Amino acid sequence: MIPLTLAEVATAVDGRLVDADPDARVTGPVEFDSRKVSAGTLFVAFPGEKVDGHDYAAAAVEAGAVAVLGTREVPGVPMVLVADALTAMGRLARAVVDRLPGLTVIGLTGSSGKTTTKDLIAQLTARLGATVAPAGSFNNELGHPYTAMQADRETRYLVMEKGARGVGHVRYLCEVVPPRISVVLNVGTSHIGEFGSRENIALAKGELVEALPADGMAVLNADDPLVDAMASRTAARVVRYGEAPDAEVRAEDVALDERGRASYTLVTPDGRAPVRLGLTGRHQVSNTLAAAAVARELGMPLAELATALGELGLVSTRRMDVFDRPDGVTVIDDSYNANPGSMAVALKALASLGQGRRTVAVLGYMAELGPYERDGHAEVGRLAAELGVDRLLVVGEPAAPIHEGATAVGNWGGESVLLTDQAAAVEVLRGELRPGDVVLVKGSRYRTWDVVDALRADANGESAG
Repeated sequence: MIPLTLAEVATAVDGRLVDADPDARVTGPVEFDSRKVSAGTLFVAFPGEKVDGHDYAAAAVEAGAVAVLGTREVPGVPMVLVADALTAMGRLARAVVDRLPGLTVIGLTGSSGKTTTKDLIAQLTARLGATVAPAGSFNNELGHPYTAMQADRETRYLVMEKGARGVGHVRYLCEVVPPRISVVLNVGTSHIGEFGSRENIALAKGELVEALPADGMAVLNADDPLVDAMASRTAARVVRYGEAPDAEVRAEDVALDERGRASYTLVTPDGRAPVRLGLTGRHQVSNTLAAAAVARELGMPLAELATALGELGLVSTRRMDVFDRPDGVTVIDDSYNANPGSMAVALKALASLGQGRRTVAVLGYMAELGPYERDGHAEVGRLAAELGVDRLLVVGEPAAPIHEGATAVGNWGGESVLLTDQAAAVEVLRGELRPGDVVLVKGSRYRTWDVVDALRADANGESAG
């Protein structure tokens, strides 16, 4: 973070100094985990019933924190007192980015693919200048300001993923860190239980382009009608990407190799160039086009851009991570999270990579679908059967409609089984997998990744438990 005096911090967060030197300077990071405190840190103490950060305030100061930002006084500890610590973090983050006129903020949102595309954009901008981006999907009211405050005067690009659980959430995150480039990937059914409809999801996602200044740029997916329609909601310049013939940044002649990796011709107003991706899944075509549109706007020449796209890799874990075991089994680890849209692209990647091989899908529960829960799971099961997945292992009773959807497809030649938990899935896989099989593992953060960890451990001759 840029150095700030405690007086400047207090002004930014509308706080009050207690037992603190107004001229003392915060020269290190802002941290809410006392174990990460170092010299010059500002420690943020969040109140809580089980764990209260104020209980660690004195230890944080002993470890080098200049002061503690909190909601109640701690005797003997220099404090910046505020009414709400989370709101204060947002205000402080805004104060930091407002002091960085050379910083370009890139915000992106969508129902699926946010974290992967954020990582792709950050890899490209890092070629152009110092870049800050969150690890994983740290995209909420806490992660957003925490990441933004990592920017300093050397930072040129801040790449921010914006999550939402309702209308107004993206707008708030944009008030904390205003974007100059906004990227909207898609509108699906993720969190539909909280939003109520795809139209409400589109309303929330579009808040990202509404936040743009007139001299900013909206990067919109031309292949998604609900995203394409967001062009009317911004005064900024609009650039469309996708495979639609009118997209300014588009892919033509898309083909997949035996590993499910796409190649295509990148077409931009600057010309055409061949691209060969190292990432698995046809959906990565769309993700990389979004990243390409951003990099082009920031000045990356076409030839360099085409080369850079081919060198992009995975950064965040458990997202379409493909690995081969010594016994010839290929595993697709996409176990971090799931919604119907991301399930669909993962199953299509499995079908593509598994051509001529036996395919196995281990699928778990998808959360936050509300009234759409049963139908959403059943659709995933039907798609698995229609794509010809040979073996479907459905993990947990809440995910049972996946099993029911698959078995309802009359001409499916595969087989589905409903299992009680991850351990049962591991037991089945250990008994059935044979060389050449391709296994996809995916679910909504209900420890579906335990299955992947067991598959890795078995391959390395280790114990998973």
